Amino acid sequence: MPGPSPKVHAFFDEATNTITYLVQEPEGSACAVIDSVLDFDYASGRTDTRSADAVIAFIRDHGLRLEWVLETHVHADHLSAAPYIQEALGGQIGIGERITQVQETFGKIFNEGTRFQRDGSQFDRLFRQGDSLMIGQLRAEVLHTPGHTPACLTYVIGDAAFVGDTLFMPDFGTARCDFPGGSAEVLYDSVQKILSLPDETRIFVGHDYKAPGRDEYAWETTVGAQKALNIHVGAGRPRDEFVAMRQKRDATLAMPRLIIPSLQVNMRAGQMPEPEDNGVSYLKVPVNGI
Repeated sequence: MPGPSPKVHAFFDEATNTITYLVQEPEGSACAVIDSVLDFDYASGRTDTRSADAVIAFIRDHGLRLEWVLETHVHADHLSAAPYIQEALGGQIGIGERITQVQETFGKIFNEGTRFQRDGSQFDRLFRQGDSLMIGQLRAEVLHTPGHTPACLTYVIGDAAFVGDTLFMPDFGTARCDFPGGSAEVLYDSVQKILSLPDETRIFVGHDYKAPGRDEYAWETTVGAQKALNIHVGAGRPRDEFVAMRQKRDATLAMPRLIIPSLQVNMRAGQMPEPEDNGVSYLKVPVNGI
């Protein structure tokens, strides 16, 4: 049977179709934030903190105590507000230990040089399969669920699983696997790991795009619903069929609009690159290089 039921508050960012979650212990004030958003206007190169400020205000207004700022992976479609939230409220920033592989890959792509540390030291805690963490008296278990990226994690917190981009709502399917280090075969195996959780487990997805025929955004489902209804992996779809479908579909997808700034910021735990001698931080755009 699933564990205790945490309180889950969702903050939807329509600009990036991202859901940030605040997870609170059932009895108590401890909480964690999962997959925060730093607003970014690409045209002007300016950031804004309105999305993160809404999360911070909720925590303060409800007298909560932030213990963790968690990332399910290095996002390619939005910037993380983890350091901004940490500065305001405290807590530790955590991500999967395979962040080092992501840093190595994109450190080369963006020609970061030796000043950019590729050891995950920008984060407070690196998690691996089987690790756990405490949110007050609430235990969170860590599943390593790569495939979308090598560092993807699922946080199983009581009766709730926060799957990042590994799974979407049943009517939308699964994550793309064509980024460096991604693998449709590995993603299928990761999905099976998630679907081995009890059927009643609540699943909270990292994004929603309103599947055809659905008028409202949605982000909560269950393991049982995913097993039965997910259009990519449901009803026992075999591995080879999924891999062929996923690879064919990925070949048609455009790159996310914010992939260039997102990767450079998020592999630094949400920090901007070090300012240059004029005090301004710059993000690189590889020309014909990514």
